[in-house]
Amino acid sequence: MSPTHAEHGVTYRQALRVWAYIGLNSFGGPSGQIAVMHRELIDQRKWVSERRFMHALNYCMVLPGPEAQQLATYIGWLMHGVRGGITAGLLFILPGFVAMMALSIVYALWGSVTAVSGLLSGLQAAVIVIVVQAFVRISRRILVSTSLRFAAGLSFVAIFVFGVPFPIIIVAAGLFGFLFARAGRAVQHLAGADEEAQALLRDDLKVERAHHRSALKAAIWFGVIWVAPVVALVIVLGQDSIFTQEALFFSKAALVTFGGAYAVLGYVAQQAVEHYGWITTSDMTTGLGLAETTPGPLIMVVQFVGFLGAYNNPGDLPPLVAGVLGAIVTVWVTFVPCFLFIFLGAPYAERLRENSGLSHALTYISAAVAGVILNLAVWFALNTIFTESTPSALGPIHVSVPVVSSVNEVAIAIGLVAAVLVFRFKMPTLKVLAICSALGLAAAFLPVGS
Repeated sequence: MSPTHAEHGVTYRQALRVWAYIGLNSFGGPSGQIAVMHRELIDQRKWVSERRFMHALNYCMVLPGPEAQQLATYIGWLMHGVRGGITAGLLFILPGFVAMMALSIVYALWGSVTAVSGLLSGLQAAVIVIVVQAFVRISRRILVSTSLRFAAGLSFVAIFVFGVPFPIIIVAAGLFGFLFARAGRAVQHLAGADEEAQALLRDDLKVERAHHRSALKAAIWFGVIWVAPVVALVIVLGQDSIFTQEALFFSKAALVTFGGAYAVLGYVAQQAVEHYGWITTSDMTTGLGLAETTPGPLIMVVQFVGFLGAYNNPGDLPPLVAGVLGAIVTVWVTFVPCFLFIFLGAPYAERLRENSGLSHALTYISAAVAGVILNLAVWFALNTIFTESTPSALGPIHVSVPVVSSVNEVAIAIGLVAAVLVFRFKMPTLKVLAICSALGLAAAFLPVGS
């Protein structure tokens, strides 16, 4: 039982049912998943105050990895200790893991079939609009002042035009927010006193020291079970093995990619496509589209990458066996660190809730993440609408210029349909993906210009 259970009154079994519901219904990427949690935990049940929810979210957004899954783990820990955090985090992952494994096998076996290829091409076009929608949603929630919008714009220019590494952007944004707070400037206005008083986990409800100590012990254990299998793979299989390469690469990604799934994908796509050659750009956009159709973290797309990487480089194993093992290794080293980061840092984040400098630093980091998400939307658009592009450099400026003659009219048409469905008719993500996939299927059998 959590040390705070007597105060908030929610039993572990009650929370278990809610976390299972959230895990099965968390579609639509990080913004959609966070919206589901917000609706279930704040609007309907009033388990958590708005201020406490946003403090946890801002902390999770500064961590590497999927912020929605980490947010679930954080709040689960707040309510029922380590057991609650592990339960919330795992139930957020498991449905998507099972679904993505099945979809990866289907894609590997039948992805080149005309019908499947058509379905996936429609999916890829819709993904562009869905990422733009994620940017719009996050911007509305986070970019509430001119200075925050400026930070997001500067972040986009830095990464898209100048190729500034994302960790540098994060550090700069956090430093700017800290200095902004020191200057006495406020940027965030959250729930009022009435809403705060109604919440079971109010902002003034403290977490006991025993709660903190158990979290730190759990962090040590998760560190061990993360690193030990990676070391074992290096020793037993050597660094040339695809499983070792994936374990090392996605472990590195777990440490250096900040801002959640949309920020991670740019780095993963660049390395998996251009450096390792495990997959193609088309595979990457398809994987994101498939991840959008499954519950759970959008970062589950790395499971798709890990599966295809091993499937395409199976060594002495049957391709499907290699693919399944590659997916398991990838998911393990991607999500075990998420629990480590929460249990290691959440106790300190709780102690610093009233620290204005930290709060502002986290807010500006969130704004910088919005700029990175916009960069991802542009990247997907260029690689989907145009089948060819050429790198161009002018001093510190490095961009890819699309080849106009390689334009994909079908992708543009389906993307416009998706934009109307999403922004005009507010259609749910799954329905948009289904319609666009059907349009892609029709275009595959009735190609434009034939």
